[in-house]
Amino acid sequence: MAAETVSPAIEALARGKYVRVSPQKARLVIDLIRGRRAGEALHTLRFTKKRVAKDVAKVLRSAIANAERKADDAGTPLDVDTLFVSQCFVNEGPRWKRLRPAPMGRGFRYQKRTSHIVVSVAEHHVAAAGRVAAAAADAEGPSGMRGAVHRARKALIKKSQTPRGKKAGG
Repeated sequence: MAAETVSPAIEALARGKYVRVSPQKARLVIDLIRGRRAGEALHTLRFTKKRVAKDVAKVLRSAIANAERKADDAGTPLDVDTLFVSQCFVNEGPRWKRLRPAPMGRGFRYQKRTSHIVVSVAEHHVAAAGRVAAAAADAEGPSGMRGAVHRARKALIKKSQTPRGKKAGG
């Protein structure tokens, strides 16, 4: 009995630390992309009228690049369109304490808040299963140039055998 090794879905994480924005304001933008496909999330961020949207988009693009790199290191193909934002949150970073001049020689304290933005992308489980099945079929099938020709012919035969609908206006 040969045990099948099932490759898990590829996950990648990216962090943006010490981003100069209040965590409360960053969470408004993060909530827009949670659970969406990566491409759709980037598109949403591009048209969001918040200053922090550019920083969140930068972290998301970094997470996508990390996923691609992970797939390359593992030697498996990865379709970026199958990635989705699996996890994203904003933590509070350190506060910068500052003094503002006040009347009669006093100073009022104020704080500039910072954020740590964390975005994680993952491959959809259906896409991961398809990728594993394709890799197994590729390894099982004939190899070399003849194998490539064989697979191409097989694909063409499948296309030609699909049922066609009636012609319009006929």
